[in-house]
Amino acid sequence: MGLLSEIESRVSVRGFTDEPVSDAQLARIIEAGRLAPSAKNRQSWRFIVIENKELRSRIRDAAFGQDYVGQAPVVVALCTTNIEYKMPNGQLSYPIDLSMAASFMMLQAVHEGLGTCMVTTFREEEVKSLLTVPYSMRVVMLLTIGHASGKSQRADRLPVKRIVSHNHW
Repeated sequence: MGLLSEIESRVSVRGFTDEPVSDAQLARIIEAGRLAPSAKNRQSWRFIVIENKELRSRIRDAAFGQDYVGQAPVVVALCTTNIEYKMPNGQLSYPIDLSMAASFMMLQAVHEGLGTCMVTTFREEEVKSLLTVPYSMRVVMLLTIGHASGKSQRADRLPVKRIVSHNHW
């Protein structure tokens, strides 16, 4: 399967089976995130892999009861170790860096035959406490990973002609 085919087949999965993610699959997914680009190659991230069922249940509660968060056999908390660094264009680097890492992880998960969903709706302070994340760090997003319990529909995408221009707005 070509990369574009895998990108086209990626969907947000909100229903997971009980089938575990193998250690080898999980290692490759985390490796994909580790290899993602980051501003000035700072790699100012930490990935907390959550497989414990009770802890996943508590993370689900902190994610406003979104059932699939506790249902997924693996949840990865993507955290930054540098909340202050701004790139020369004035943008904070960590939202971009962690989005790149999550994207690489999601594409590797598709390659592994797994489903994922990026979760940004959660009470950060509660998640930080559950995961003992230091005060000066941020939990930017959660990534659920597992075997999809059914077929998820791809959300409609805007046509290329509506989102691309050349040489000017």
